[in-house]
Amino acid sequence: MTTHSESSVQDLQRTALENLWVYLREPSDMAEKGEPQIFVEGKGCQVTDALGNTYIDAMSGLWLKNVGYGQTEIADAAYQQMLQITYMPMGTTTEAAVRLSEKIASITPGDLSRCFFTSGGSESVETALKLARAYFKRIGEPERTKFISRKDSYHGATFGALALGGSYLYPKSDYEPLMPGAFHAPQPNFYHCEFGSSTPEECAERCVDAIDNIIRFQGPETIAAVIAEPVSSPMGAVVPPENYWPLLRELCDKYGCLLIADEVITGFGRTGKMFACEHWDITPDMMTVAKGITSGYIPMGGAILRKPIADAFVGGPRAAFRHVITFGGHPVAAAASLKNIEIMEREGMVENSATMGRYLLDGLEELKAQHAIIGNVRGLGLMCGMELVKDRQTKEHFPADADLGPRLTQGFAEEGILLRGGDVMNIMPPLCVTAGEIEQIVSTLDRVIGKTAQDLGV
Repeated sequence: MTTHSESSVQDLQRTALENLWVYLREPSDMAEKGEPQIFVEGKGCQVTDALGNTYIDAMSGLWLKNVGYGQTEIADAAYQQMLQITYMPMGTTTEAAVRLSEKIASITPGDLSRCFFTSGGSESVETALKLARAYFKRIGEPERTKFISRKDSYHGATFGALALGGSYLYPKSDYEPLMPGAFHAPQPNFYHCEFGSSTPEECAERCVDAIDNIIRFQGPETIAAVIAEPVSSPMGAVVPPENYWPLLRELCDKYGCLLIADEVITGFGRTGKMFACEHWDITPDMMTVAKGITSGYIPMGGAILRKPIADAFVGGPRAAFRHVITFGGHPVAAAASLKNIEIMEREGMVENSATMGRYLLDGLEELKAQHAIIGNVRGLGLMCGMELVKDRQTKEHFPADADLGPRLTQGFAEEGILLRGGDVMNIMPPLCVTAGEIEQIVSTLDRVIGKTAQDLGV
């Protein structure tokens, strides 16, 4: 195990505070807490920091360590590719990228068959937006330029992707004005249904009707696509009612606009199917992927198109899609992706996600019965969410001065679990998680939530 002395860790932390931008953190806060924490090793679901402290990573990094840490086969595949060729001359490709595109076409739903590779989720979404607009230009419907997404969603950090998402957890005010032509419909979250629906199915119908209303108000001939996460992550693994996605597919077909499934988080086994769309037996016109395609071993992503959509870009120089991502389809990333998928299939990790996800959700349901502070739990596969409330009847969240998030996050860490606390929490361990590790996560949640509730007088 690679560990450091306390003084060398402190030197690294000082350097980080001076030179490094740690995502989602503010330097003075980290300095006050003796952070950032520096990790040096990982195996399976466990990670070890520079001082030798070991934790279960119940967040899979940033929802992406699907096959877990320490898969040396992926490193070996990347290394072997580096020994062969590490980039491609302009306008050419490599065997690794070709084989990966073939593999993806074989495992994605329906006739999703042509992949434009990127180096991350935001780029994948941005590529899908450009593809949608360019597609309608090529088929003679140039006025189709607008996009519909949902409130309380997240699609990426670039300007187009950022315009589609939005929740109080991820404010966009610093970056406005954003891309015009983006409209937001209600999230099909029955627990907080905007329409006060009496059943999940009614909530789904009303949410789809709301998209219908936006389309008709804007003019069907102006709508390029509806984009949605199959299971939405920002507000804690919001699983839509069973009828939602079939109704959404039907609506897009009715108006001739594209349906884009953002599977950056849900793809590659996270929900207990290789792709979440399979739960509802629908094929989107485009699918965006990243994260789990390499399990975070190296940056990679893609936008995958159905054949009829992709064929609009075939037929001559004027038909070509004029868009470049410098590191998209990088041969080393492609080789890592292929090995990652091979491991996932060989070791039955998608099936384990379904089994262990059910076990995790059962455990969360038991906690809900024991703690009044838990308002709702939900999940699909190893994408589970929990919502904490001050009052179950009103579903009111705790005020900011309750410091709920920091209290919980620190409490989890002290018990050896890495999990970001707050009003809503995503619990997404790697797909290789064991029953024993699930039990450890649930028992830690039980103790920390119980103590926090007591401290807050609930």
